[in-house]
Amino acid sequence: MTRLMQIAWVVAIWVSLSSPLSATPAGSESCPGLIASKDTLFSWAALRQDVVGLTFVGHATFLIETPQGVRIATDYSDGTRPPVTPDVATMNKAHSTHFSYHPDPGIKHVLRGWNPAGGPAYHDLAVQDVRIRNVSTNIRSYGGATEYDGNSIFVFETAQLCIAHLGHLHHTLSPEHLKKLGRIDVLLVPVDGGYTLETFDMMEVLRAINAPLMIPMHFFGSSTLNRFLASARKHFPVEFSDTAVVTLSRATLPKSPKILVLPGH
Repeated sequence: MTRLMQIAWVVAIWVSLSSPLSATPAGSESCPGLIASKDTLFSWAALRQDVVGLTFVGHATFLIETPQGVRIATDYSDGTRPPVTPDVATMNKAHSTHFSYHPDPGIKHVLRGWNPAGGPAYHDLAVQDVRIRNVSTNIRSYGGATEYDGNSIFVFETAQLCIAHLGHLHHTLSPEHLKKLGRIDVLLVPVDGGYTLETFDMMEVLRAINAPLMIPMHFFGSSTLNRFLASARKHFPVEFSDTAVVTLSRATLPKSPKILVLPGH
């Protein structure tokens, strides 16, 4: 693929993500490369400086790539990893499919969404052109009891975008949670309807955050995904992408909240 073809391919996907933002955020303001596909990495010289790459690797793992080339893997686990070693890996502890016992030693920053010593985890890290922070939430233990601060919603701020990964969210969000999250532009949403939140409660979370773009994850297969989408269509338009790789920019966020489904599970 020539460099000109690479640029044309990026622009085509970039344009497809709709038009400028006008949705009103629910929380307070807090935000101010080309993409790696599952098989190919392209030249960063072709990437606009206001564009972020997002690849759905599978389960709850996305690869986020910033304009300066920082690579972040969300809910990095022993079973689901991107094809490249990320600079940053975030993890959650509800199930072993959301964390790694043995993360790649080449990862510079491993951010756990829980504090092994107890109490909430706290992360506020700057790596080149991205700020990574977390908002602590609770999880259910295997016996059904509440395990406080066992999950984190990670927020990635880069290129004037705020991207939030809900992790293994087990409850709806309080006004305090929403205030800590601030403005969210792109929301990565677990939609299994049971292991995390029931679909009705997840709809409440989506409406409260009011992100312009919402991308499902953690759905295991088409039947679970379709069950979520049946409820989601009552509130939001739904679109499907032909590729697990998309480019994101603030200028091309949808005018009103919508759901974009990437292939995978």
